[in-house]
Amino acid sequence: MIKINSSHISEFVGTFFLTAVVIGSGIMAENLSQGNHAVSLLGNTIATGAILFVLIKSFSSISGAHFNPVVSLVFLIKKEIALLDILKYVFFQFLGALLSVASVHYYFGQQIIQISTNSRGGTEMIFSEVIATFGLIITILFVRKNNPKDVASAVALFITAGYWFTSSTSFANPAVTVARIFTDTFTGISPASVFNFIIGQLIGSFLALTFYNKIEKN
Repeated sequence: MIKINSSHISEFVGTFFLTAVVIGSGIMAENLSQGNHAVSLLGNTIATGAILFVLIKSFSSISGAHFNPVVSLVFLIKKEIALLDILKYVFFQFLGALLSVASVHYYFGQQIIQISTNSRGGTEMIFSEVIATFGLIITILFVRKNNPKDVASAVALFITAGYWFTSSTSFANPAVTVARIFTDTFTGISPASVFNFIIGQLIGSFLALTFYNKIEKN
């Protein structure tokens, strides 16, 4: 039986709301934009950046405000979190993300269980997610070390920018990526596209940590 503490609840709630904003703002934007995808993406971008700032400010002192399995993995490799703890973090991150999808569908009057048909490209998305995740992780690591009070704003701003400078729209989060399989709405991702995204996220996180360690040794 999993022993639950405030860190696990924080990771669950944080990932729940992050996923809810990603998917819910996509649905709302698509409903209001009259088919203008640029407007939909802009609405999705602003909402996601805003909630990231709020969630990190709210929970950073409790769980570290990871809300992302690759972020937790990086801190495991850095020996700042134990293996058992990361397993619990990742469990609650995925649980929060998946339950969030069903909740958003319910209150938007959507079919609760969906499978996305939104194909998001081929192997080029691996490279896009490498860049997106590399950028996210180095933002977290360097700002955390040099300007710890600015982590929330830095991460929110990076993801806001990432929506627009990467072809993958900067998913950079395996839990949210998997959850988006189960919504056939604006932010959905087809199951066939998921592998490339997660491979890119893992590669990007390892490269970012290697880069950070190299810089710190010099």
